[in-house]
Amino acid sequence: MKISIVFISLIAIILGYLYFFTGYKSAFEADQQCHYELRLKSVELEGLGCDHDLETNQWILYQKGINDKPSQVVERYRY
Repeated sequence: MKISIVFISLIAIILGYLYFFTGYKSAFEADQQCHYELRLKSVELEGLGCDHDLETNQWILYQKGINDKPSQVVERYRY
């Protein structure tokens, strides 16, 4: 029982570390990366755009919807 609690705690610590310390340090860095990827991927994908989501603290690279379909998220840049 104690081993399983230690194992679950270790996994929780590792996942917490990966989530909190792998994002960008600022909105500016996330914005720059989003617009950089926008320029690179605009060759292969049409109708790309970057948008800032204040609620989730991330920039979103998306492909605009065609024929009244919703936009598709291509990538997220969390900060």
